[in-house]
Amino acid sequence: MEMMTVKNWRERLESEKAYDLVSELFDKIEKSKLNAYITLNKEDALKRAEEFDKGELKGKLAGIPVAVKDCITTKNLRTTCASKILHNYIPPFDAHVVERLKAEGAIIVGKTNMDEFAMGTTTETSYFGVVRNPYDLGRVAGGSSGGSGAVVGREAVLALGSDTGGSIRCPASFCGVCGLKPTYGYVSRYGLIPYANSLEQIGPMASCIEDLILLFEVIAGKDERDSTNAGKEFKFEMKDKKLKIGIIKEMGAKDEVIDKFYEVVETIKSKHEVDEIEMPSFKYALAAYYIIAMSEASSNLARYDGVRYGYALDKLDSWTKYFSKVRAEGFGKEVKRRIMLGSYALSAGYYGKYYLKALKVRTLVKNDFIKAFKNFDVLISPTMPALPFKIGELADPLTMYKMDVNTVPINLAGVPALSIPIGFVKGLPVGMQVIGNYFDENTMLNFALWLEGEIRAN
Repeated sequence: MEMMTVKNWRERLESEKAYDLVSELFDKIEKSKLNAYITLNKEDALKRAEEFDKGELKGKLAGIPVAVKDCITTKNLRTTCASKILHNYIPPFDAHVVERLKAEGAIIVGKTNMDEFAMGTTTETSYFGVVRNPYDLGRVAGGSSGGSGAVVGREAVLALGSDTGGSIRCPASFCGVCGLKPTYGYVSRYGLIPYANSLEQIGPMASCIEDLILLFEVIAGKDERDSTNAGKEFKFEMKDKKLKIGIIKEMGAKDEVIDKFYEVVETIKSKHEVDEIEMPSFKYALAAYYIIAMSEASSNLARYDGVRYGYALDKLDSWTKYFSKVRAEGFGKEVKRRIMLGSYALSAGYYGKYYLKALKVRTLVKNDFIKAFKNFDVLISPTMPALPFKIGELADPLTMYKMDVNTVPINLAGVPALSIPIGFVKGLPVGMQVIGNYFDENTMLNFALWLEGEIRAN
């Protein structure tokens, strides 16, 4: 499957008009069976393409089509979080990352489908229907950024996702593309509709590491409107050196995925030193993650009451009845489940028993990473423990939660991680997770760039 890249799109722009190329792209999207977009930005995108043709659009991404996950606000363009409760919400402002995209000349194609309020691993919880895997329409594209993973290189050149517990890396792995969850604080969260504030980051998705780096350089940086922002810009520096790579013992997968993973490990050993490492806190990480994430979600989603914006009822009854009915009709099953579990964990009798214990585990996970990076430059594991699931296969919520076992420790600690495609098993993509030290995306991306070249050469 020939993937669109920034390089080959720019090559086409040398001989063809941006307007014609973008029109052709929308024709493709409108015929697509992936269900990867919720809202298209066709009129504005074609206007921007005309501006490019006139030489009025400048910047690092001038004329490049970019898709944006539908939990990232876009001025005058519907932003739904894939939920009925926000099905008609049109924000009056752009998220910081969207401002940066526009400043660099990007053409925003539309808003991508996702799990409702980013809660899921398969994009099956979306009010707008499931996103289908580009390699097998009967399988999921991953979640929660499933739409962004499915469109990258196919129905957009680049895409933005958000990652709370693997929501960029999972669809990147399932759709055979690259996806980066940056260090917490590197990218402004201003304009990201929150699921769990202390865990999530906006990140880039692309069909190759070179494009991933370019998009990350554009979106990372200072924003005084976000109190969690680190105020750091990112500039990639090419470095070629032997690294010490750690394979995390606790991050496993099914045999077919593990076999492909260790096949690539042999390639890594041709240049780098590889050893195994134990991270003892990881056996508690999944449980701690879900307690923290659901607790934050129950607090964040309290604002959706049908009064100020979003889904509303025609008849106004008593406040409590109105509020309850709006939320009952507006939220899907998975969102309701997480609100209830989060509220339970934060309640007076259970706050210390569950939530505070989860925070202590979070500290243990962070300490394990700090110790690991004293001896290793990067850590690796399979991104997902299984191949892309068939639609409807993960009917049990607990089984779905367990699929995040390799990705959630990264969000608990706030370290950066990316997923890079390493090949196929039974015609389906497999991803390798590469984990870096705090604000050391440079080392991680250099390693991924080298590995991508080796995989392609073989």
